[in-house]
Amino acid sequence: MKKKLLVACVLLSCLIATAQNKKAALPARGLCAHRGDMTNYPENTLPALQHAINVGAQMIEFDVQLSADSVMVIMHDNTVDRTTNGTGEVSALTFAQLRALDAGSRKSASFTGTRIPTFEEVLDIMPANIWLNCHLKGGAPVGRAAALLVHKKGRKAQAFLACGEEAGAAARAVVPDILICNAETKYRTNDAMYVQATIDMHASFIQLVVTKDSGARKPLVEQLKRNDVKVNFFMAKETSELPYLYDLGIDFVLVNDMDLFIPVAARLGIKPVKPIYK
Repeated sequence: MKKKLLVACVLLSCLIATAQNKKAALPARGLCAHRGDMTNYPENTLPALQHAINVGAQMIEFDVQLSADSVMVIMHDNTVDRTTNGTGEVSALTFAQLRALDAGSRKSASFTGTRIPTFEEVLDIMPANIWLNCHLKGGAPVGRAAALLVHKKGRKAQAFLACGEEAGAAARAVVPDILICNAETKYRTNDAMYVQATIDMHASFIQLVVTKDSGARKPLVEQLKRNDVKVNFFMAKETSELPYLYDLGIDFVLVNDMDLFIPVAARLGIKPVKPIYK
C-alpha cells in the first residue's frame, strides 16, 4: 500500500511539474522593455514595469544595485540625482533614505509619489511567462545577493543576471545553475572577443551593442546560436530597424517605447505575451 501511494505521489508530482513547465513557456524572440516602458513612465519603477507587462513584452530589463545597507534596489545610475528629487550615490544611501525619495515627479507630475522599488518587489509582480533581464550594477556582493533571491523566488527558469565576470562568478558560486548574460564591459565593443568569451563562460545570453562594424555580425550570431546562446541587442531607436535585426538572428531587441514597438513587432509575427501568473 505504501509503495503504491509513493508511486502515485511521484506521478502526481511529475504531472504538476509538466503542467507548470507548459504553463510557463517562454518566448523564443521579441522585444525587451528597457527599464520598463521608460518613454512613457518613470524608468525602473513599478508603473513602468507593469505597463510593459500589460502591453505584452516578451522580456523586461531593469537595473539592480545595492543600497548602503545591502538592500537590492532598482536604479540605473550610480546616483539618484537624474531620476529622483534627491541627491547622492545609491551605495551611500540606506534603503529608508532611498525609499523616501520621489522617483516619479521628474518624469511627470502625474507620477508624483512613485517610489524606488526593491528587486523583490519587482520579482513579485512579474508573470511566469516572460524573460527577466536583471542587469546588475556592481560586483560580487550584488551577484551573490541577486542569485540567491532569484532562487528563493523560484524564478531561475526565466530570470537571468546580466553582469560582469566578477558578479557572474559570485552568482554561480551560490546558485550554480543561475542563468547568466555576459555583460562584461572590458570587451563588449569587440564583437569577436565578446562572443568567444560568452561561449567560453557557458553564458545563456549575450547583449550585443551598437558598434562601427555591427554589419558583419551574421557569422558571429550563427556561432552564438550553435552554442545555445540567446542574443539580445541594445538597442533599436526606430521601428524600421526590427526586420533587419530579426533577420540577422537577434532574439530580443531592447526598446524604450513599448507602445510604439509592440504593434510593429506584431505585424512581423511576434505576438504580445498574455501574462500568466503562478
